[in-house]
Amino acid sequence: MPMLISTRLVLFVGDSLPLNKLQCISRTARIHSSLQLQRRVDHDNGPLTLASLGFKCEVETAKKDETNKLGETSLQAYKSQVKAVRNSVNKDVRVKNPLEIEAAPFSAKTFSMLGLSPLVIERLEKEGLTVPTEVQSTAIPTISKNHDVIIQSYTGSGKTLAYLLPILSEVGPLKKKFDYEEEPVKKTGIEAVIVAPSRELGMQIVREVEKLLGPGDKKGVQQLVGGANRSRQEEALKKNKPAIVVGTPGRIAEISAAGKLHTHGCRFLVFDEVDQLLSFNFREDMHRILEHVGRRSVPDPSSGPQSPMSRRSERQTIMVSATVPFSVIRAARSWGRDPLLVRAKRVVPLESVAASGPVPLSGPTSSSTSNTVTQGVVESLPPGLKHYYCVTKSQHKVDTLRRCVHALDAKSVIVFMNHTKQLKDSVFKLEARGMKAAELHGDLGKLARSTTLKKFKAGEVRVLVTNELSARGLDVAECDLVVNLDLPTDSVHYAHRAGRTGRLGRKGNVVTICEEPEVFVVKKLQRQLGAPIFCCEFTEGKLVVSKEGEEDTLKR
Repeated sequence: MPMLISTRLVLFVGDSLPLNKLQCISRTARIHSSLQLQRRVDHDNGPLTLASLGFKCEVETAKKDETNKLGETSLQAYKSQVKAVRNSVNKDVRVKNPLEIEAAPFSAKTFSMLGLSPLVIERLEKEGLTVPTEVQSTAIPTISKNHDVIIQSYTGSGKTLAYLLPILSEVGPLKKKFDYEEEPVKKTGIEAVIVAPSRELGMQIVREVEKLLGPGDKKGVQQLVGGANRSRQEEALKKNKPAIVVGTPGRIAEISAAGKLHTHGCRFLVFDEVDQLLSFNFREDMHRILEHVGRRSVPDPSSGPQSPMSRRSERQTIMVSATVPFSVIRAARSWGRDPLLVRAKRVVPLESVAASGPVPLSGPTSSSTSNTVTQGVVESLPPGLKHYYCVTKSQHKVDTLRRCVHALDAKSVIVFMNHTKQLKDSVFKLEARGMKAAELHGDLGKLARSTTLKKFKAGEVRVLVTNELSARGLDVAECDLVVNLDLPTDSVHYAHRAGRTGRLGRKGNVVTICEEPEVFVVKKLQRQLGAPIFCCEFTEGKLVVSKEGEEDTLKR
């Protein structure tokens, strides 16, 4: 330690710099990096805070700037060398330290504490966003430190911005500017690819990016969703040269196969609602995306024979979902490099996570499997929800739905059904009873779906009747009631349906309208979710919780 102090004194004297200045700087960098590494190793069991991830508070930074005015040239050279050594050391030490990661208390109170670029923070303030959510304050620093991650949090907790903000701080017009960059860097092609399972979710992500980029820079993002004109998308790619591409697997793979989408130098690959992207329908498209995004077209000949993994450029893989079944964990281990699981206020290594899958609502299940699933599904439920179920006959379900809407005085309602024909019949019956309703399903064209969503968000439609299509990614903050007119297939689907209400800390209600033989399924859902589902009735324009529901809750 005395050697380090004495060396620094020589460096900061100014006119009295020694002749072998470069040797002294190099020696100082080596000593400083070794001390940093020793300090991290000695504190393996300490908490991982924002400071330990490399984010310094503004006061501390100001003090350092004030005391280090002398000897600027030598100091900058020293800092650049130390930073290079520190970056190479930090990543390895942090990944190998599961205890430190698991105990991470992230408590950022403003976005400025998370190391985002000043331009991104400025755009957030214009949108009225100053305080990050729990999952954002955990995910942003982790992604900024180049970790491959799975982001798991309940629906409506702000997962989209959790990965968009650190990406926008690194690519595109809002990225960080460094002092040594004298001239603006020319566009290097597509640097981020975001894949979504549906057109609705893809367009929603595009709108979020455009909102942050602003009117002048919104050409920095390009949508490549199915159902839109492909030739126009290809022309926009060629003309605008966007830094970020958002699309569905089929269209991205299609344009890539045609040689019109060059993503070999891509830095970020994001899979939103990754559990849906792992379905059999997307298998071939996903394979092509993984093969071509983040790979250099020509390997370096000087490095000799290379495997497919070594030819891949420095691609960072980010996966997002409200639930993490076994298929997602298996995919993360295959696609990523030492991926971390990011939850609200927690970051844990993937090796410490018990893999599980959705438990079907019919048939026996073991207690161990049920407990494992419960833990994952409970975390995917928004905390401000109340759950109810009402028993009625099949022919009275629509009338019970109407009474439910009036009893709860719900202004924006999403109703889920399993079959398109019955869905259309329900909309017709609601309209006949004077309630403004609309249908949303896969048989509708792109324009019809877009128009229906706009009317629903504008309040022109009170009840939106849909199927599993809207259970993922539909963001209507004003939705205050979700109704299951048909039962979901498992607890994971229930959680995604329920997540359409109670978004970003708001309150909401979830009502399941079922027949008497289906009550046992609701009870099974209750056990798997770890949340009470009260039995209720709608009488005299009010929701009344029955004694049976209260007794069941007390037994639990």
